[in-house]
Amino acid sequence: MNKSAESPPRLQLHGITKRYPGVVANSGVSLTVQPGEIHAVLGENGAGKSTLMKIIYGSVKPDEGEVLFNGQPSHIRNPQEARALGISMVFQHFSLFEVLTVAENVWLGLDKSLTLAEVTRQIEATASEYGLDIAPDRPVHTLSVGEMQRVEIIRALLTHPQLLILDEPTSVLTPQAVEKLFLVLQKLAAQGCSILYISHKLHEIRHLCTACTVLRGGQVTGVCNPQEESNASLSRLMIGAEPPALELRELKAGEAVLTVKSLSLKRFDPFGTDLDHIHLQVRAGEVVGIAGVSGNGQGELLRALSGEDPRAPSGTVLMNVSTHAHALVPTSARGKVHDMGAFSPAHRRKLGLHFVPEERLGRGAVPTLGLAHNLLLTRREAVSPGVGWLNLAKLRTQAQAIIDQYKVKAAGPQAAAKSLSGGNLQKFIVGREIEAQPALLIVSQPTWGVDVGAAAQIRGEILALRDAGCAVLVVSEELDELFEISDRLHVMAKGRLSPSLDRREATVERIGEWMSGLWDAAPASVAAAGEVAHA
Repeated sequence: MNKSAESPPRLQLHGITKRYPGVVANSGVSLTVQPGEIHAVLGENGAGKSTLMKIIYGSVKPDEGEVLFNGQPSHIRNPQEARALGISMVFQHFSLFEVLTVAENVWLGLDKSLTLAEVTRQIEATASEYGLDIAPDRPVHTLSVGEMQRVEIIRALLTHPQLLILDEPTSVLTPQAVEKLFLVLQKLAAQGCSILYISHKLHEIRHLCTACTVLRGGQVTGVCNPQEESNASLSRLMIGAEPPALELRELKAGEAVLTVKSLSLKRFDPFGTDLDHIHLQVRAGEVVGIAGVSGNGQGELLRALSGEDPRAPSGTVLMNVSTHAHALVPTSARGKVHDMGAFSPAHRRKLGLHFVPEERLGRGAVPTLGLAHNLLLTRREAVSPGVGWLNLAKLRTQAQAIIDQYKVKAAGPQAAAKSLSGGNLQKFIVGREIEAQPALLIVSQPTWGVDVGAAAQIRGEILALRDAGCAVLVVSEELDELFEISDRLHVMAKGRLSPSLDRREATVERIGEWMSGLWDAAPASVAAAGEVAHA
């Protein structure tokens, strides 16, 4: 770290307060970041972290308080002024133009004296140096959420910032790439760049950061050196308690609910990934996890399973509907194996398949609609059969029950989806699908950007659903999460799916290697387990 006693702090916040109708997002927040310091900001969802970062970056104006940058009072009116000062930010919710290419998006935030060709070369060099693989000529609308985050990280690094704000930067990286990014951040810090680091991964904060400010309810509740703390003590500072320990009980899985047989599918867009002979089986009473770096075919597979892409060839996607299915499943559909390939998402939901997408706003929820009306995207209990009348009181009751059960911080069932923090909206969407009592639940990135308490709750609910006999498929880039809740693991790389691996045999090193597609030399016992799952 490169701190000088003669240098003023890189950033000082004094008494920052920001009020919104019905809520105080920040209340008298003070924070100091030294030159060359990697400073964590911790807090549960809705604690005010994002609002505070937006104030520093100039996209939100505080109601009270003072911001000093390099010892000088600063009234940062917009992100352009922030970047001119030397402040860059990687948002958790991205600020990219979907109709433009990667290079064009990056170009917008850089010195206009650079040509697009020069920016393209810089992107390629930076992507190679930091292990953030991305094609500069790809339109942003063809990227996965993880790939969009890579673009944001590269764009920030190309500005050579004095203060770099990172919001959940490692959720799209392999363990090996995380180590490489940490080396880069430590090198930046040694050169004098200050880093504000927001993450819910406490082990990352303890490894990387030398200072930490904890927020709860919009106020500072603690300042510490995280390298002198434990995960438990950081959790207590952040949420007032330690998250409950999860217990993954050994259960005998039942019959196959989802079977995928040699599914090959050409990419839907020119920048997607072809699916190459995917074999997969998920049985009643088990959680099957799929690991992998974003953009390796996970999105294409999930769209084929959810019904958003109805091109799966006949006989490749099969669902076995139990005779004891949920009461909402038609009697005529029970006790049968259904060829799902051409079925719509609505038809699949009628058979008991529910899906949680990685994109919360715009796909998992309509931003401007209230939470109660967002239930109608996948839940139809409040719709009168035949006539289609809405029972609004029933909708509100259902929404309130989910808000209460999953501890969603929202201003009631009528609150617009876009008014919730990312983590609270995720809790509502996951709760909406779990409470539908599915026979098969497919979840993508269940706890992305969710605080440790909420993550433990969501994972606990998934395990409870599994223990009740539901078949659960989880796609996640959080290896710790997959190790915690999965009975079996696969890895996806370049459109291919690895053999099945029992959780007890899985290691971070092996999964990290498999993320590069290096499983063909897997031990015979592992390959045999995969063949059993394919049967």
